[in-house]
Amino acid sequence: MTAIIKREISSFFSTPIAYLVIGLFLVLNGLFLWVFKGDFNIFESGFADMNSFFQLSPWILIFLIPAITMKSFSEEKRSGTLELLLTRPISKTQIVLGKFLGSFLLIVLAIIPTLLYVFTIYKLASPVGNIDLGSIAGSYAGLLFLIAAYTAIGIFISSITDNQIIAFIAAVLICFIFYFGFTGFAEVPALSFLENLSLKYHFDSISRGVIDLRDIVYFLSISTFFIVVTIFKLK
Repeated sequence: MTAIIKREISSFFSTPIAYLVIGLFLVLNGLFLWVFKGDFNIFESGFADMNSFFQLSPWILIFLIPAITMKSFSEEKRSGTLELLLTRPISKTQIVLGKFLGSFLLIVLAIIPTLLYVFTIYKLASPVGNIDLGSIAGSYAGLLFLIAAYTAIGIFISSITDNQIIAFIAAVLICFIFYFGFTGFAEVPALSFLENLSLKYHFDSISRGVIDLRDIVYFLSISTFFIVVTIFKLK
């Protein structure tokens, strides 16, 4: 499986995709948080916290993660290399997990530089260091769980089509439904129970700095479900 992970990461960095995705994520966040005036601008908010970043990032990742995962299996099918991969002495579970972890680690690499935002806000706070690090740590944990869910969805969608554009659009749509769609439907009184199925609901819960076992189980269940159905699709 390690070989699959290395193969995925090296394939990303052998093309402009990895650099483009990481660059776009950092540039878009940087512009909205520090340059553009609006609700997400940290200077205008008047508070030394990372709430703007954690409100904005899930929406950016809805587009960037499918851009990474769309080629996971679609490109293999289109080029005819999937059959060769399946004949190797490696299980389908290891293939799927390798592709999942390769994509997941690439997004984590894009997240790491944002720790500079924490240091900057830490220094800008009055007095220096007057920020809620517990809440920020919880939000980063929630963001990692969210990335895992988005990645699992993207990998599954890529496994059911050989067209990367279709895989991208479908993954964006499914990620949007799981993140915000269920929350929107839950505003109807008869459908209020759907809020518990929303990624946003559980992400917001973890972002408060309190790690609830129910939120962790939810994220792990979503990620595991789409990984398992991807394995069954390959079989």
